[in-house]
Amino acid sequence: MTYTHAITVPLSWQDAVDRTRGALAEQGFGVLTEIDVKETFARKLGQEAGDAVGDYIILGACNPQLAQRGIAAEPQLGALLPCNVVVRRAPDAKETTIEAIDPQTMVQLSPGDATREVANDADGRLQAALKEISEKAGS
Repeated sequence: MTYTHAITVPLSWQDAVDRTRGALAEQGFGVLTEIDVKETFARKLGQEAGDAVGDYIILGACNPQLAQRGIAAEPQLGALLPCNVVVRRAPDAKETTIEAIDPQTMVQLSPGDATREVANDADGRLQAALKEISEKAGS
């Protein structure tokens, strides 16, 4: 089972992070949380663990209108929010991978019509953001 949409682009780490933030913003998503996995691993598990994971950040993206619609329809849906977007680059890699959660996983857990509508909207927006990053990376 695949539960993410992913692209791999020939962008530097920082450029990929910046473009991801910009593309998410254009689709109405703000970044509520940010987890620097490399830094966290280094601090909690040692520098070797941080270096092994490479550059790896988790952005907790939220579109307030979609979140409001989903929570209003099903309050427990908040446990599945925000939509996580990962930007990662292995040590010595030449490309960066960007992955977004596939909101259709929400529908598998809660198949109600309102959840499906929110998931479809979020899915379209996240895929549009990935497409924008991919297209601009090629130019």
